[in-house]
Amino acid sequence: MSGVSVLGRAVAYRLYDVGYSISMDKALDGLAASAPERVRPIRGEAAALQIANPPVGVVLGSERVVIDGRPYDAEVAGRIFDFGVISLRLRVDAGGPLSWESFAALGRAVDTNTEIPRILDHHLALLCAKIASAIERPSLAPVREDYVVFRLEEIRSGDGRRLTHHGLLETLDVAPLLLGETRRLSDAARRELLPHQFSYYDEDLAVLTWDNALILDPAPGPTDVEYILEFANAQLLELRYYDAVLDAELQKLTARIEATRGDRFALFSRRYSTLLGEVQRLYSDSTELVERVENSLKVTDDVYLARIYSAALEIFRGKAWRADVDRKLALVRDTYEMLNGMAQARRAEALETAIVLLIVAEIVLSFVR
Repeated sequence: MSGVSVLGRAVAYRLYDVGYSISMDKALDGLAASAPERVRPIRGEAAALQIANPPVGVVLGSERVVIDGRPYDAEVAGRIFDFGVISLRLRVDAGGPLSWESFAALGRAVDTNTEIPRILDHHLALLCAKIASAIERPSLAPVREDYVVFRLEEIRSGDGRRLTHHGLLETLDVAPLLLGETRRLSDAARRELLPHQFSYYDEDLAVLTWDNALILDPAPGPTDVEYILEFANAQLLELRYYDAVLDAELQKLTARIEATRGDRFALFSRRYSTLLGEVQRLYSDSTELVERVENSLKVTDDVYLARIYSAALEIFRGKAWRADVDRKLALVRDTYEMLNGMAQARRAEALETAIVLLIVAEIVLSFVR
């Protein structure tokens, strides 16, 4: 490992749910002075991905941030997704070639830095103010999603040779950077803990974990792999958020249903119809949003970017989160059907009582006559 140098940067992401949805056209209008753009993956392999409504990207400025006692000029940028998510990222360039040990130390320091989340929270408030008219039902959710990408543009051996991805994995121990391990792992442990490794050309590599990724790519700007990982994190955030929302709403519904059941006169008030309307609205809104999130990015073939996207969803447990949301949506739907059946039964009972009373009144009146 001695003598190996790398050129790269660390990019810290923080994703927020800021509302039910965001109008891309209005967001572009609100950010016109900041030169926003709507980009898609540009590689030929990206034809395997279909993006229904491309997000809006914007550069938000630069910040001075202290990392491990040293000041860095960091760029802050954002990406706005139509399903209500804003992703902010802070890029810290290494400032020149570093030894692998120094780059790994920088990456770990960025990952654990407490100032970066505060900087991104501040920029979120400024960005939301600019696009306030674009956000439908604005509300900042308490759940966040954090992710760090360690991006390398090149890696060179001690004699100046440029190494391929094979050289990187054979020469460098990536576990300290990606897993935070200070002791060298066994080969078996490394294979088990870092199984998600992808490469398309000799000079590129992507190694994915739950909360960070190592990307080797000679292109100078952001890569399509970073774009795909950001998209997957945005989808994960929405699933986590709606899972929490449905949990809270189901608890509220249980309490309100019990209160309504105990009220003998609830049928003759608006409480039943209001409760039914709220349950129906919760189900329809949640179903619409979750479907929009899931369909926002579609994989149509098993090529490089598609495989990375699928692996990211697997690592993030996207299917498990979706199954949990679907189960709770089914409970909401069953609750609506139960309430509706209960309301109809009470109406039928009231109608029968009214008919009996009318018959009795008619009999009484006949005797009076």
